[in-house]
Amino acid sequence: MTNSILKISDLHAISDLDGRRILRGVSLDVAPGQTLGLVGESGAGKSSIAKALLGILPRTVRIASGRIIFDGRDLRELPERELNRIFGDQIALIPQDPLTALNPGRRIERQLTDGLRLRRKLPWRQARIRALQLLEEVRIREPERVMRSFPHELSGGMRQRVLIAAAFALEPKLIIADEPTTALDVTVQKQVLRLMRDLQTHHRTAIVFVTHDLGVVAQICDRVTLLFEGRVVEAGTTAEMLETPQHPYTKALIAAGPRYDRPDAGLQPVPDGIISALRADIVASDGRTHG
Repeated sequence: MTNSILKISDLHAISDLDGRRILRGVSLDVAPGQTLGLVGESGAGKSSIAKALLGILPRTVRIASGRIIFDGRDLRELPERELNRIFGDQIALIPQDPLTALNPGRRIERQLTDGLRLRRKLPWRQARIRALQLLEEVRIREPERVMRSFPHELSGGMRQRVLIAAAFALEPKLIIADEPTTALDVTVQKQVLRLMRDLQTHHRTAIVFVTHDLGVVAQICDRVTLLFEGRVVEAGTTAEMLETPQHPYTKALIAAGPRYDRPDAGLQPVPDGIISALRADIVASDGRTHG
């Protein structure tokens, strides 16, 4: 893929506590204005990739090798001061839980205007006008009232919209969305996904969308990277992955999901044989890499 805003090449990460491999040669590309879904069950490594991008891996986890190229520069080679500037201005995060992500003791106005004043050097009045515009962009009714509110006074869907507004506030080139719809009911989830898609189209922002839900992938992602225990199992366009999957694990995951066109059909767990074969292949690959 050409014209990538983000390119990860052969990324390996290891836990210094027990030597466990967290990421195994992960490679992926994201183009400007594109949404890449990082999909996998718990422990697959999708959140570790997101944390590596944001520079917030636990101290006990180290990147052993690989490159993280953002906008033509390797993040692993940049000084901390420059990384802090990039993470504030050009890479933003939409976290999973809006209630814990927002400061409970500060009104929404302060939480939206502080970044604009600090990073964009806007005077208070201009920052406030921009914050109101952002709330309108994420389709929040009564933005003046919301600006005066504390997080606990808003619904879960409204809090998530505030976080989306905050992520787009500085017009970053890349947004990491860490399962941002997990805590929302299905109706609100659909609204939030549509909103993110509209904002992305308007701002031409690239998004890395971390999720375990293939239904969410179908609604918002252009491409998908499927992970298992820190290793890429399959990657391709969303249509390719969902309509003509190639790997047995991908096929099994799709089959395991609920079918809304067949409400009476039972769920099909991923066969143990597929999991065993994947783990055996990983062990063999680890041996070849470090043998």
